Amino acid sequence: MIRWFDASEATRAGAALADTFSDTAGVRADGNRAPRKLDQALESVLSKADREVGPLNLNFYKRAKFANSFRWRLIEKGLEEGMADQITQSLVMHLSVGGRGAESAAPQSAEFKATPQKSASSKSDNERKQLLAQGNRLFERQDFVAALESYEALLEMDPRNHDAISNRGSALWKLGRYSEAEQCYREAIAVKPSYAEAHSNLADVLRWKGDLDEAERHYRESLKIKPNAPYVQCNLGLILIMQGQLRDAKARFNKVLKTKPLFVEALVGLGQIAAVEGRFAEAEAFFRRAMDTDPKAPIPVAALAGIRKMTEADREWLVRASTLADSGLPPTEEASVRFAMGKYFDDVQQFDRAFQSYRRANDILKPLGEPYPRELRKGLLDQIIRNYPRRTVERLAAEGCADETPVLLVGMPRSGTSLVEQILCSHPDIRGAGELAFWSQNFAEHELIEPSNLDKALRDDLVQKYLNTLTRRAAVISDKPNAASAASQRIIDKATFNADLLGCIHAILPRARIIYMRRDPVDICLSCYFQQLPLSLNFTLDLSDLAHYYRQHVRIMEHWKAVLPEESLLEVSYEELVGDAAGWTRRMLEFVGVPWDDRCLNFQDTQRVVATASFWQVRQKIYKSSIARWRHYEQFLGPLRDLK
Repeated sequence: MIRWFDASEATRAGAALADTFSDTAGVRADGNRAPRKLDQALESVLSKADREVGPLNLNFYKRAKFANSFRWRLIEKGLEEGMADQITQSLVMHLSVGGRGAESAAPQSAEFKATPQKSASSKSDNERKQLLAQGNRLFERQDFVAALESYEALLEMDPRNHDAISNRGSALWKLGRYSEAEQCYREAIAVKPSYAEAHSNLADVLRWKGDLDEAERHYRESLKIKPNAPYVQCNLGLILIMQGQLRDAKARFNKVLKTKPLFVEALVGLGQIAAVEGRFAEAEAFFRRAMDTDPKAPIPVAALAGIRKMTEADREWLVRASTLADSGLPPTEEASVRFAMGKYFDDVQQFDRAFQSYRRANDILKPLGEPYPRELRKGLLDQIIRNYPRRTVERLAAEGCADETPVLLVGMPRSGTSLVEQILCSHPDIRGAGELAFWSQNFAEHELIEPSNLDKALRDDLVQKYLNTLTRRAAVISDKPNAASAASQRIIDKATFNADLLGCIHAILPRARIIYMRRDPVDICLSCYFQQLPLSLNFTLDLSDLAHYYRQHVRIMEHWKAVLPEESLLEVSYEELVGDAAGWTRRMLEFVGVPWDDRCLNFQDTQRVVATASFWQVRQKIYKSSIARWRHYEQFLGPLRDLK
C-alpha cells in the first residue's frame, strides 16, 4: 500500500519533463516565448514521455501527482497558467490514449477519435489533403453536414490532424452543436497549442456561453500568435466592452479600421461603445454605416433595435430584419435578429407578434445550451441552506473583515439592479465594478459549500484578493478622479448571482452592505425571456424553467433574510422605487453610509459605462411603463401564472 502511494518518482518525472519543455520552447522568466516553438517543444516532451514515463506504469494516483508536478513546474518556469493547463492536458491525453503510463486507457468522448498518430501512415498525404480541401469547399458553400462528413473521414485516417479537428468544430458550430464544437476546439489546441484559429474559435463559443474571462484569455493567446487578425481583434474588443474596458476596446477597433476602413465588426464595435456610454445617435450612425457596408450582416440590424424605441416609421428596418431572419443564418445570429424583431413589435404594441418572435428566438437557442438542471439547482440550495444556518454565519462573521467598501447588489436578472447601480453611482463617493464572478468562482474552487473550509488563512486571502479585484475593476470602469482616496468610498459589485452565496460572503465581509432588488415575478421572468442572455443562463430560455428558477431564488433569499442581521441587508421593491425615487434613493444612500447628493435623482444624466442589457433604459428618466408589463402578454403566461 505504501508503494502504491509513493509518487516521488512520478513527481520527479513530471518536473523533468516540464524542464525539457521550457528549455525547448525558450520560456523566459517573464513568461514570453516564441509561439512557433511550442509545437516543437510539445513533440519533444511527448516523445520523451513515451520513453521515460510509459515504463513506469503509473496508477491513477501517481498519474495525478505526475501531471500536477509537470503543470506547476511549467508555471514556476514562467509559462502562463492557461497555457500550462493546455500543455498538461495534451500530455495527459497523449499518455492515456497511447496506452502508455496508464492502468487503463482513459475513455474518450464521442467527438474525439484519438489514436496514436502512426495510424495515419497507412494513408497517403495526398488523400488526406484532398479530404481537407473537399471539406473546406463544402464549408464555403455552407453545406455544413457534408463538410462535417469530410472532416470526420479525414480524422478516421489521421486522428491528430489539428486542422480537421478544428474545422469539424466550425461545422458543428454552424449546425448549432456548440458543446461538441467547444470540445473540438479544445482538442485541436491540445494537439497544437500554437493554433491561433482554434484559440479564437474556442473564445467565440465561450463568449456566447458567457464565460468572458476564459474567452478573453483565448482571444489574447490567438493574437500573440497572429497579432493582426481583424476578426479576433474585434471579438476581443467586444469582450472588453462587456467588462467596461472601453479605451482598450476602442483602440482595437480603430486599429482594424486603419487598414480596413469598412470592416463591419469594427464599425459595430464602435457603435456598441457609443451605446454603453449613452451616445445613442452616434451609435446608430455606426450601425447604419455597417448595414450599408454589408446589407446581409445581421448583427448591426439587431443592435439598432436596442438603442432607441422603435416606431411604425421603422417598417423598412422590419422588412430587412425579417428577410435576414429567414435567410438561413447561424442559430445565434438568427436568434439575435428575432429578439430584435420582438422588441420592435413590443414597441409598436403588436404584442401577439412580439411574443411569437421572442418565443421563436428562445426555441432556437434552447437546444444550443445545456438543459437547465432543476433537481441539481434545488439540491444545491438545499445544501447551502442546511450548511449556512444563522449560528454558523454569526460564528464565522465574528472573525470577519471590517472593511465597508463593498456594496453587493443582488436579485434576479432583470429585477432593476442596473437602475439602482446607475442611481447610486451618480454619487461622487460610489463607483461600480460591474458584475464580478469572484465569489461564484471561489465558492466552487475552495468548496465553500462546506463552511468548515473557511479557515482564517483562506478568509484573509479571499478578502485581500476580492478588495484588490473590486478596486482594480472600478478604476478601469469609473471616470471619477481620486475616488479611491475618499473615506466614504463604496464600490458596487452587481453580480446578481451572489444572491445564492450571501451567507458565505457575509461570514467573510460582515460589514459589506447588501441591497436586494425585488420585482413583480412575472415581469421579471418575461423580461428575462425577452432578452438574449448568455447560454449559461439556460433557465431563461423556457417559461417553465424560469418559474422553477424564480421559486428557488425566492427560497434562498427568504433564508438569508432570516439569517443575516437587519443592518446588513436592505430589500428594495422595484415598483416602490419607481413610485418614490427620492424616498428610496435617500434610504439606499443612508444604508450604504454616504451623505445625500442631488445628482442621484438626475441619474439619467450621469456619464458612465453601463455594459448591461439595460444600457438604454438607465439613460431615461424614471418611467412606469415597465410595471405590470405582463398584462400585455397575459394569454401567453402559461407556467408563470402560478407565480402571481
